[in-house]
Amino acid sequence: MINTVRKWMDRYFAEEEALILLLLPVLGVLLIATLGDVLRPLIAAAVLAFMIQGLVGWLARRGVPESLALGLAFAVFTGIFLAFFLVLLPLVWNQLRSLVSDLPGMLESLRQAVMQVRDAYPQFISEAQIREMMERSSRDMAGLGQAALSFSLAYLPGVFGLAIYVVIVPLLVFFFLKDRRQILAWCANLLPEERPRMSRIWHEMDEQLANYVRGKGVEILIVGAVSIVAFSLFGLGYALLLGFLVGLSVVIPYVGAVVVTVPVAVVAWFQWGWTPMFGYLMLTYLVIQILDGNVLVPLLFSEANNLHPVAIIFAVLVFGSVWGVWGAFFAIPLATLVKAMMSAWPRSHAGAPAPQTQR
Repeated sequence: MINTVRKWMDRYFAEEEALILLLLPVLGVLLIATLGDVLRPLIAAAVLAFMIQGLVGWLARRGVPESLALGLAFAVFTGIFLAFFLVLLPLVWNQLRSLVSDLPGMLESLRQAVMQVRDAYPQFISEAQIREMMERSSRDMAGLGQAALSFSLAYLPGVFGLAIYVVIVPLLVFFFLKDRRQILAWCANLLPEERPRMSRIWHEMDEQLANYVRGKGVEILIVGAVSIVAFSLFGLGYALLLGFLVGLSVVIPYVGAVVVTVPVAVVAWFQWGWTPMFGYLMLTYLVIQILDGNVLVPLLFSEANNLHPVAIIFAVLVFGSVWGVWGAFFAIPLATLVKAMMSAWPRSHAGAPAPQTQR
């Protein structure tokens, strides 16, 4: 048994680079597990800088001086960043509060619908069952309102922390863009000088991660904006909130689109019932999802990750459970990184028999 383990260790961990490849992910997991809250603005700034670097490179390739390209890209980012926190986020929050306040009316509509079902099919549902269901729903609604109020009061001091984030994240993004070469060189100095496999993994992941992160950001903006416009044209209540959720749903492959369908359908049903308007809205929503999956995604994500859908869903479940939204967002790149590391992992064949030479 000991000899078997020793042979296995000699085969997969005989080289220094193999130990480094094992140590880096372990250190990354430990840092996020222990200092995740502290490092959150740093990680967010790194992701945003990675996204903006694509615009800087695009401007530079068209003859714009690098310093001017960086300034223009950072100005665009700052405008979008401030508009999100100062305009879009307050509007979404107001619609969320309005939805919570309208829940009692929705509950009454649900009670009337259930009563109609009881009148039509008295053999399947009784008055006592309806009364119990409505009492339970009322308690849940009251609990939801109290939870929302407690959340608002508990996190009211967090507004000041949010203001700090609004200042810190743009500053970090600026320095990540301005000094990216020095930062990458400093990180490279911590690694062994001879690192062919790590360089191979880095170049492979750099291209795929850039394509994924920038493409996912554009996809969120396009799907969210189109959904908000479509819901507003239909006159759907809470159009901004629901469109915002639809845009964020693309962060989680497969699962997000299914989950966000529930609030869209529920709000539409409470507003229109089983009417043609409800069907038209849901058909429009279905068209948006089909165009996103079959037109927008192939255009934005030019580099195939060659991951099976089962592997993608598994990665979303695993990394999402460990790191929350960030884990779900980076599930595909992380799964691709694991695959690239497994393919490039150094293997020593010192104990294998020498190949026979042909005579």
